[in-house]
Amino acid sequence: MARLVPLSDAHTLPFWRRPTSLLFLMAFAMPIGFSVWLALLNNFVVEAADFDGADIGLLHAIREIPGFLAVGVILVIMFMREQVLGLSSLVLLGVTTAMTAQFPQLQGILILTFLSSVGFHYYETVNQSLQLQWLPKDRAPQTLGWLMAAGSVATFLVYFVIMILWEPLGLTYNTVYMVGGGLTAAIALFAMFAYPQFEAPHPQLKKMILRRRYWLYYALQFMSGARRQIFMVFAGFMMVEKFGFEVHELTALYLINLMVNIIVAPLLGKIVAVYGERKALVFEYSGLVIVFLSYGGVYFLGWGLFIASALYVIDHIFFGLALALKTYFQKIADPGDIAPTAAVAFTINHIAAVGLPVPLGLLWLASPGSVFLLAAGMAATSLMLALLIPRHPVPGYETRLVRPAPAPAE
Repeated sequence: MARLVPLSDAHTLPFWRRPTSLLFLMAFAMPIGFSVWLALLNNFVVEAADFDGADIGLLHAIREIPGFLAVGVILVIMFMREQVLGLSSLVLLGVTTAMTAQFPQLQGILILTFLSSVGFHYYETVNQSLQLQWLPKDRAPQTLGWLMAAGSVATFLVYFVIMILWEPLGLTYNTVYMVGGGLTAAIALFAMFAYPQFEAPHPQLKKMILRRRYWLYYALQFMSGARRQIFMVFAGFMMVEKFGFEVHELTALYLINLMVNIIVAPLLGKIVAVYGERKALVFEYSGLVIVFLSYGGVYFLGWGLFIASALYVIDHIFFGLALALKTYFQKIADPGDIAPTAAVAFTINHIAAVGLPVPLGLLWLASPGSVFLLAAGMAATSLMLALLIPRHPVPGYETRLVRPAPAPAE
């Protein structure tokens, strides 16, 4: 078993073995497996299993069930340290991704998607908790921006290799899934043995908690899950179904997206640090209203491929500002609430994500543009909620509906 190192003593370790370095390693490892799965998904399911809109909706509903059950992390961390759980979840994600092409039928795809999603969502839940426990509040926005950039670099490398080598080498789905998933699992196994167990200064509550004063954070998480699901399920599917994108063409679009995000993500962290969470989220949600309305224009007004591709890139940039939601919670949370609330928040985030894909898949069959108009309404609702965030949120002053505590007398 790896030795325990108090977080306060981590600075004595070599730089590469410190907590922040581990966060960067995990941020780099996870997108390798996940991005391989996502980059090939739409083409793989259409070619291998003849998926239509209803099938892709079902697949994503199945994929989001583990996110809905992320509250189960609270039970697991009673017996397993968060750091171990996060790395074990990465191993599961990598192994199941590697096996994806071995079962090219609807049932097999759904089962492996569920298992890989357990790994992904449990990792994301624990990762968010560790980030907020390990990063100091004054540097959290900037560091989270750099962590996003690290993930974008990993994803960029995956997509670049697929785009450049897919046709010249005659790559197969099985080869790419095996290599991508295997790398993620190997890096996670290395991290298990190379890093000590870091002991955060504040013990985490190991029970489910719902605090009334976190209600705005819960509401924003719920709306985020609904909006994100529409983007994740249908934006890429639109490029394949409507515009006939092939694997290397869709990957090229992802590459453009990632090149922009590698540059922009650290700037987003700086924006949050300078202007605060409220202004950052208001800007994000205002932009998403425009983007989703414009997606509807692709169908209702016949806008072409160039506009649809530009919207895809802009959409992803706006979603990067979601790091402001993490730092908002970090500022209002009791230190011991971070782990259980991360699990509860993931479950809340996925309530809509589990329920929406199937009915939206059926709506897609009748009117694809209407799906994006619905997303614009969700973004507008998030905008109204974001206006309630204080400029300087702290415990006891979580929303602008609460009168801030008076400053202590000098």
